[in-house]
Amino acid sequence: MAFRWHVLNCVAMTLLSGCADQLILHPSRERILDTAARRLEIAGPTGKLEIWTMPSRGAVGHEPEAFVLTFIGNASRAEWEAEGVAWQWADRPVEVWAVNYPGYGRSEGDAKLASFAPAALAAFDAIKSHAGGRPVFVGGRSIGTAAALYVAAHRPVDGVILHSPPPLRQLIIGRFGWWNLWLAAIPVSCGVPATLDSIANAKHVTAPGIFIITGADSIVPQKYQQKVVDAYACPKDVITIPGLDHNDPIPDSAMVSVHAAMDRLLSRTSTH
Repeated sequence: MAFRWHVLNCVAMTLLSGCADQLILHPSRERILDTAARRLEIAGPTGKLEIWTMPSRGAVGHEPEAFVLTFIGNASRAEWEAEGVAWQWADRPVEVWAVNYPGYGRSEGDAKLASFAPAALAAFDAIKSHAGGRPVFVGGRSIGTAAALYVAAHRPVDGVILHSPPPLRQLIIGRFGWWNLWLAAIPVSCGVPATLDSIANAKHVTAPGIFIITGADSIVPQKYQQKVVDAYACPKDVITIPGLDHNDPIPDSAMVSVHAAMDRLLSRTSTH
């Protein structure tokens, strides 16, 4: 009986180790028509990679002074994110590029965590070439922060903006391991590629950062977000918003602090 239980556990762990993609990612392919963003295609790791661009209010009608490459959450789309991030930058003259990972929107390939890092690098290399020496910031929301940190650890970015950053492996084990005695959580966490280890990547970033911490987050509790903050090696502004859940919009009162941090980020790049 004990041997049979051991065999069943081994089989379950083998199966579960390959299902991190299915458990974490919730891709969509449908066309989103009600967007003011502009669509681009670049070469990605699994074929064409779809990017949506949007100027901030401050860059409408003239060239942007900086660029923001942003990465979406696990169930979001670049069409929405481009508009939302451009709105956040308000009068600061930037152009936002938002990425649909392979398997999302019209980006070719399947939705897999392993494709996030190479897709993110391809998007950064494209925007860096387009920027012509102007600053390029990288950012993301939720799981998109893992892609942003990978880029920031491997490319010369000018700043990083992270909203509700999860340390994926630690979150899976810490939050979802207790009810299955960690027999499922550990192999699922092992399905998260090392390239998306936000704590390890944060230690190697050499650019200043902005952290927007959701203080009442029911998906990524604040103590997990703090692990990424603590690992971040460079100067950073940390804006904690008590009472804010994972998918809540940033209230106007907190946007005052976010805008001040953005201004400091821009001023740092203008001095180089």
